[in-house]
Amino acid sequence: MHRPLRLTIDRSAIQQNWRLLQERAGVTAGAAIKADGYGLGARETSDALVEAGCRDLFVSTWAEAEALGTLPESVNLVVLHGVGADDVEAALKIRARACLVSVEQVARWKVIAPDRSCDVMIDTGMNRLGLRPTEIDALEGLTIDTLHSHLACADEDSAMNIMQLERFRAVVSALPAKRYSMANSAGIGLGRDYSFDLVRPGISLYGGIQRPEFEDTIRQVVRVEAQVVQRRTIPEGESCGYGATFIAKQDTAAAILNIGYADGYLRGFSSHGSAFAGEYALPVLGRVSMDLVAVGCGAAPDLKDGDWVEIDYDLPSASKQSGLSQYELLTNLGSRFERRWV
Repeated sequence: MHRPLRLTIDRSAIQQNWRLLQERAGVTAGAAIKADGYGLGARETSDALVEAGCRDLFVSTWAEAEALGTLPESVNLVVLHGVGADDVEAALKIRARACLVSVEQVARWKVIAPDRSCDVMIDTGMNRLGLRPTEIDALEGLTIDTLHSHLACADEDSAMNIMQLERFRAVVSALPAKRYSMANSAGIGLGRDYSFDLVRPGISLYGGIQRPEFEDTIRQVVRVEAQVVQRRTIPEGESCGYGATFIAKQDTAAAILNIGYADGYLRGFSSHGSAFAGEYALPVLGRVSMDLVAVGCGAAPDLKDGDWVEIDYDLPSASKQSGLSQYELLTNLGSRFERRWV
């Protein structure tokens, strides 16, 4: 069935971004492939990364782990949300390692799998998931593969980064584990003090840039294209779209595109986003609606019904246009897209 929306995903760009991040960190790099590979496809992403040499993959839930199917024996898969009361059966069945995030989960693990190794998350100040440093006595008797923490402000030059680093170092010195891990994508940009034994990049694998250190080095991974449903002229003085937020100052050529907020092209792009027909820039006119968006196409006189245009979806640029985070831009991309790996 023909789809009027498509994502073109550059496999080699993901692989190159992973290699660059590993080189910068100076230690082994894993990869966060949660949220279905940040919206691009977890199975395809994991295949590309394993081919490049990645051996540590991270998902959020046991359902995500199961959806990946069979991975090579050499690959470690870690479930970051640990083992809740409803996860016990899956945790014992699926070949993945739990990352325990609370004293309650530690107690549960000691009952259901006392002889199996696990990962553990330490909360050094983010106050999201993890045991506090004052709770590490609860870990006695566990075989810990990787001890993790997570940075709250790594995309900024914040004093909190140093505070969290010092707290984690104190736990590292007191708690034996096979490996220690703290840095996400932005954390890698903070320098090798944050690398420890393993880094866990996510958004930067997929083309996201949180810190200036990665500008001009991280490659764009995904191209978003939509088909023109209709070319029309908006008469001078008339409006276009819901709320009549765009009023034509003159007769205005417009292309109506087969994309909208139901596809993840959200309303933040209203009157701010843009598309391209070859070299011609096409500004978004008025509000993005559920399934359609209008763009001005006076600069592209040959654009017609059925033609394809590329949405400006370079993540840093699109984030500035829309006010959305680079994470939202990727993970909101919907199921109506044809996803093509090249």
